[in-house]
Amino acid sequence: MKKNLSYWLVLWLTMIGLFLQFSKAQAQETIRVEGRVVDEDSQPLNGVTIITKGESGGVVTNVNGEFVLERLSPNAILEFTFLGLETLQVPVNNQRTLQVVMQKKADELEDVTVVAYAKQKKESVLSAITTIRPSELRVPSSNLTTALSGRIAGMISYQQSGEPGQDNASFFIRGITSFGAESKKDPLILIDNVELGADDLGRLNVDDIASFSIMKDAAATALYGARGANGVILVTTKEGKEGKAKLNIRMENSWSAPTERIGLADPISYMRLGNEAVSTRDPLAVLPYHQEQITMTERGLYSDLYPVTDWYETMLKPVTMNQRVNTSISGGGKIARYYVAGSFMQDNGNLRMDSRNNFNSNIDLKKYTLRSNVNMNLTKTTEAVLRMSGTFDDYTGPLTGGAEVYQNVLRTNPVFFKPYYEPDAANRNTNHILFGNYGEGNFLNPYAEMLKGYKNYSKTLMSAQLELKQDLSAWTEGLSARLLFNTNRYSEFDISRQYKPFFYSMSDKRYDKMTGEYELLRINPRDGSEWIDYSNGSRFINRTTYLEAATNYNKTIADKNNISGLLVFIMRDYLTTNNDDDLQKSLPSRNLGVSGRFTYNYDSRYFLEANFGYNGSERFSKEHRWGFFPSFGLAWIVSNEQFFNKLNSGINMLKLRGTYGLVGNEQIGSADDRFYYLSRVRMNDADKGALFGRDLDYGTDGVTTLRYANPRIGWEIAYKMNLGLELGLKNNFTVIADYFTERRSNILLTRIMPGALGIEPQVKANIGEATSKGMDMELNYQHNITHNWWITGRGTFTFARAIVSKWEEPDYADTPWRSRIGKPIGQEWGHIAERLFVDDYEVKNSPVQFGEYMAGDIRYRDVNNDGKISDLDMVPIGHPNTPEINYGFGISTGNKKWDFSVFFQGSGRQSFWIDVNNVSPFVNNAEGATGSNALLNAFADSYWSEDNRNVYALWPRLSSTVVENNNRRSTWFMQDASFIRLKSAEIGYTLPPGLLSTLKMETFRVYANGTNLLTFSRFKLWDPEMAGNGLGYPVQRVINIGVSVGF
Repeated sequence: MKKNLSYWLVLWLTMIGLFLQFSKAQAQETIRVEGRVVDEDSQPLNGVTIITKGESGGVVTNVNGEFVLERLSPNAILEFTFLGLETLQVPVNNQRTLQVVMQKKADELEDVTVVAYAKQKKESVLSAITTIRPSELRVPSSNLTTALSGRIAGMISYQQSGEPGQDNASFFIRGITSFGAESKKDPLILIDNVELGADDLGRLNVDDIASFSIMKDAAATALYGARGANGVILVTTKEGKEGKAKLNIRMENSWSAPTERIGLADPISYMRLGNEAVSTRDPLAVLPYHQEQITMTERGLYSDLYPVTDWYETMLKPVTMNQRVNTSISGGGKIARYYVAGSFMQDNGNLRMDSRNNFNSNIDLKKYTLRSNVNMNLTKTTEAVLRMSGTFDDYTGPLTGGAEVYQNVLRTNPVFFKPYYEPDAANRNTNHILFGNYGEGNFLNPYAEMLKGYKNYSKTLMSAQLELKQDLSAWTEGLSARLLFNTNRYSEFDISRQYKPFFYSMSDKRYDKMTGEYELLRINPRDGSEWIDYSNGSRFINRTTYLEAATNYNKTIADKNNISGLLVFIMRDYLTTNNDDDLQKSLPSRNLGVSGRFTYNYDSRYFLEANFGYNGSERFSKEHRWGFFPSFGLAWIVSNEQFFNKLNSGINMLKLRGTYGLVGNEQIGSADDRFYYLSRVRMNDADKGALFGRDLDYGTDGVTTLRYANPRIGWEIAYKMNLGLELGLKNNFTVIADYFTERRSNILLTRIMPGALGIEPQVKANIGEATSKGMDMELNYQHNITHNWWITGRGTFTFARAIVSKWEEPDYADTPWRSRIGKPIGQEWGHIAERLFVDDYEVKNSPVQFGEYMAGDIRYRDVNNDGKISDLDMVPIGHPNTPEINYGFGISTGNKKWDFSVFFQGSGRQSFWIDVNNVSPFVNNAEGATGSNALLNAFADSYWSEDNRNVYALWPRLSSTVVENNNRRSTWFMQDASFIRLKSAEIGYTLPPGLLSTLKMETFRVYANGTNLLTFSRFKLWDPEMAGNGLGYPVQRVINIGVSVGF
């Protein structure tokens, strides 16, 4: 017993000793760490989350930025995270005290703003420039331009097509302020300082963007002189950073469908109302649909003899699937840094295919992009940047495009014939599709038109850029120089392949109602073909060379006086081939310019800036070839004043600024009509020739003058004024508001010449003028709700109205409502539709209108009281055809793992006219064939009839032919395009740091998002954003899932 007690006593003593030794060892292996976290201005950061990498839990800094961590491994790695700041990893390395400085994210653009040819501290920018984080432009779309609307203050944007390859949004900075025919109205687009087009911006990968800015006033755009009158979009791409290689991969899969589908009436209603459309105009006419056909169709009998075709369902898929993959790798050392990226995107159309075709005519657009940006320190003071990129588009699609397919659906009768027939006994071994048709085969079969062939095109843009940056501080402190050379090569070609369809028809004489067997009649036995023909399309190649040289100077004098200067020389050379052998197009074109900027600020309180652009254009005569475009601005940061800090008002930022200046536009008139100081003539014109000799057997061609020379034609000039306010409240709420005016002069118009002068060709001159004004505003909010949860909010509002102040027009003293002067640019003119005629008595006792009309047709107002309705009675109706208001608002919230965001976008003060020819039911509107327009549900539910004399019905009295009176442009079919939509929503999940460390990843996030999810509008026929283009390829609603991985 004693031995056992001794044994257990020794055992317990041994275990206690081991435990004490282990505890002592543990105490020696952990340490206590305390520290402080500050920002770049040495201000303490409250609410920074600190965790030990690979472990759960953590602490949060207090109001003084202080923290304490107990029992920490000496070799632990601490991870610091805070909204808007770069995540920071700090090794403890057995230190007991840490001082941590966190920096703002590079893509936040909080401190630095990209301006023309340079960068400036945000506080010193006094021009109207809006910057947006590239991450806010990331939507499930292969076209960047579709993400702009509502997100950028000062931009008016809208999208009117969802067809892959044709889905660019239209966008204008502070609206359209010029009305010159064919003149450039959209902004200048610069990607890495090089001018490119809207298509190139649309193809840019958001993951490759470092900064995205729009420049709105004269101080921001004057340096671009000749091409900056319509504002500037300035985009820079990412560059490598010093550090280990980082690999990022993003993969997305999306499903798209039309936001709206136009509702069509059922086939029974179509036939009954089709008969009414004939009988209501001519009671003795033969009806197109007999009762047996209506009855059998209603009962669903003899479907081959009495077909019912839902052309939408037959030709269009409800949903299509698309894919996107982006990848990038970046890193480098002290000498060289690199950013290399590539992407693949595939967008598919909504068109159905037929397996009996051995080719695909549905839209299939593949886009490939490659980009390489390499920075090299050649010496301590010399840096070279080599940027190379390529974009490649490969397209397959229907011969006439996807929009034509949608339009043909609405041009076709649903009960005349089937899209195709199954083979009868005589066609068991036929190799072609038996397309349906009617009569002699001249009716439009949209299914055959869609399937009979396909079109391929290929587009390639290659770009190479070399930039040298030289620090010249050894000569003069603050002096630097930069040289940039860029060359672009663009090529495009297309080919088409097609066969000629065979058409077949059905008749009751060839149909056995007992067995359902039938015998088809081939309508065009000699016109059809079973082989595919080939035709060459267009070939287009161009080359652009760009050279830019700049010197920059920055200096601080006596601590408080800061000055800077910039001088830039640019030259752009452009050469293109063309298919129409146009002499002017074949000649190279060139732009030259010198620009400069001077800035001064005193103690970061008072700011002054002066800019100029001096540019030359080959389009104008020597007397008007060069233009000088100056601008200046002033700003005052009130919140930096000592007296303001004593107020303790909660306002941490208050800035007032104003600018005024001139900017030019040389892209006036047609781009094909380059030299206005020379007459444009057509040589060897046979119509203007002459015959000679006794027998008139010798002749020579003549010369035709197409446009007379005008050496006085010169620049279109914009005089811009901007007043701005920037307000920051309690470090988490900011307001940026701008009020602007503009006067646009020297707008190119065609002169009205009296016929007595005998001048047939056009005469053009700079005689138009316009004025515009408006305001844009941006609101931003960010707040850490707790140490885990954050929330941000953003809102934008833009209002821009442009008025015609001078226009070449007749004297409208007697009919002032016809004058365009004082009316908005884009204003529509039309008749005032009072209502529908009640009866024929009212028709006879009203002013004379257009063509043949009767009770139930539209009654117009006799504005000038002359007893007849004519063009003299047309007045301004509705709002302009471009929206005057764009706005957007949204919120984002989340924590370390989950995040969620929504964004709403809206548009207002825009009207559009429904083209009556395209929607008139039963009317033939097919091109090159016979058709019969579909019947919209809305019109079937609300139309004037003898039994329903509703003088405010949606549709007038029915007709199977065009009614000239009802097709006039009028308020009856003028619609309000205002809408608000849930533009996007997203939910995402990010793996926690501990798990990422185990998986050896930097980041891993999965997400689901969508665009164009809900739309609210009074207009219900189609998506209101498409306006007058509503019968084309619809804007798409997209649901998307994706994963983003970083190593």
